[in-house]
Amino acid sequence: MAIVPCSGGTLGRIACGASSNLIERAAEVCLKERRKLILVPRETPYSEIMIENMLRVTRAGAIVLPASPGFYAGETRIEQVIDFIVSRVLDQLGVENALMQRYGEPARRRHPEDE
Repeated sequence: MAIVPCSGGTLGRIACGASSNLIERAAEVCLKERRKLILVPRETPYSEIMIENMLRVTRAGAIVLPASPGFYAGETRIEQVIDFIVSRVLDQLGVENALMQRYGEPARRRHPEDE
């Protein structure tokens, strides 16, 4: 399961096991059943409380994957930056994709607009 974006409130409720809706309950079940849970926090900068909540869910088995593009692949379009983050989430879920070039692999597919 991936929660993209994951608000600070959602993160906090998952971290303390106090779900108030179906998404948060499903996240709790993923942790309980030791299933993959990926949380992509949307707020920045992070407060100390949010960092503590990220640590708490990580210790419970979740993966915190901030939407922080690498900028080292030479992205020049916003679509490429988005693809970078989406590719990272899909990689964590085990979903094959060709959204970005990985180190040592052939060049990634290009957007027609890039031509």
